[in-house]
Amino acid sequence: MFGWEFPPNISGGLGTACQGITKGLSSFNDIGLTFVMPRRYGNETSENVRLIGANEVEAIRNKIRQEAYGTPFECYSVESAMIPYVDPDCFYLSGWSQTEKEVRQQKENAPPFEFTGKYGTGLMEEIHNFSVVAGYLAGKENYDIIHAHDWLTFPAGMAAKKILHKPLVVHVHATDFDRSGGKVNPRVYHMEKAGMDEADAVVTVSDHTREMVIRNYQIDPAKVYTVHNGVEPVGYPAAPSSSGGGERIVTFLGRITLQKGPLYFVEVAQKVLARMKNVRFVMAGSGDMLETCVAAVARAGIADRFSFAGFLKGAEVWQMFRQSDVYVMPSVSEPFGISPLEAMFCKVPVIISKQSGVSEVVRHAVKVDFWDIDAMADAIYSIIGRPGLKKMMVGSGVHEVKKINWSNTAFKIKTLYEKILSH
Repeated sequence: MFGWEFPPNISGGLGTACQGITKGLSSFNDIGLTFVMPRRYGNETSENVRLIGANEVEAIRNKIRQEAYGTPFECYSVESAMIPYVDPDCFYLSGWSQTEKEVRQQKENAPPFEFTGKYGTGLMEEIHNFSVVAGYLAGKENYDIIHAHDWLTFPAGMAAKKILHKPLVVHVHATDFDRSGGKVNPRVYHMEKAGMDEADAVVTVSDHTREMVIRNYQIDPAKVYTVHNGVEPVGYPAAPSSSGGGERIVTFLGRITLQKGPLYFVEVAQKVLARMKNVRFVMAGSGDMLETCVAAVARAGIADRFSFAGFLKGAEVWQMFRQSDVYVMPSVSEPFGISPLEAMFCKVPVIISKQSGVSEVVRHAVKVDFWDIDAMADAIYSIIGRPGLKKMMVGSGVHEVKKINWSNTAFKIKTLYEKILSH
């Protein structure tokens, strides 16, 4: 199995999903699982899963290339300023804020095939190098199934399949149509489609994503399977917010990008605050629209009732949910959306967009169109103002979300493996 990130070193839901799926699969006695990522930091936790970082592969550059391709050769790269999924802080850390001389010196001094596992300026080169290492590893051991998560690892999965001649499963957690709002990057689209075309089975995280894969990538519907994500019960005890007369918290948690609809959250906040004053809106996350949202809050004159919490992970996420009275996910196009399930598990009523995959599996949530800010504002007003409604949503939501777990997800994936291997 190939993935780009693994908790606690994550930038979004992809790593969380990889951990949940591997944990679920590892519970089956007849599955031995090796998970390969670009970089292993050593603080990852896994149960009965062998974790390998491509940065740990003990082979020099030319040895890898010679064994993978049969002949030594040199690789030249072309610099590009394309930086997907990067917020201003990550942009600064990526090196493009430094002088050309400093960047050149860093590259000259860097060890061969060094992997960051990030989404910076060298992403495309890193994806290529990762696929070379994947082919090298595939030639060293034998596996029955190859499973690649998202476009970043599709080339790695394809390289492993070429060496092993075994079935390839590609897992689509999101498409570039979701991330870009329709302004698709041709290089990314090509890598997505190539992986899906080569795959023996394509797993999508929702019917919403399945339809997009079939329609926009022209993939045979017979090999596209929907397997919904789950949620991991956590050890941080969640407590419902006080029903007293204190400040109520309405939370947005996710990447602050076009896909997640953060500006709709700001507009909703303005409408609610025109009717209620004892409410605080919190936007937790980072992304390329952060400064735009800060400016929008200032223009709306609600800065005293609106907070930006920054990027949260691990215990910080659960602490944020503990303090929340309502969770809102106004995503424009959301392949799935794990965070509403986490909120429900923490006894928080949720409002989600109908344009999300998670809306296919939950019943006890308010579902609205992402653009319908009036409906969202009315829902927030009703949940906060009607304790009985909130209590009902919390009780039913917790009961429901306990059934939406990674064990069920893993069982469906295992069943798919068996189907593929039986042909």
